Amino acid sequence: MTVNQLDPTPLWEQLAAIIRERIKAGDYQPRQALPSEAQLQQEHGVARGTVRRAMRALGEEGWTVTVQGRGTFVAPEESWPSS
Repeated sequence: MTVNQLDPTPLWEQLAAIIRERIKAGDYQPRQALPSEAQLQQEHGVARGTVRRAMRALGEEGWTVTVQGRGTFVAPEESWPSS
């Protein structure tokens, strides 16, 4: 699953949705480190700003936690939004 450049939905929203679904599916476990910005850029063919905006949105929603100098991690399941 990757972003669709032809879809009118902003790329950062598409990327955030992909990561969110992978968290829900168990591909990324609670407290597990997510791939680096560079890895996500390469995997999805998007700009660094797109990755950062997607990660910021996921953090604001409660799906992820960013630790300065360590990376971004999946939040504990009790922190996830109920939806």
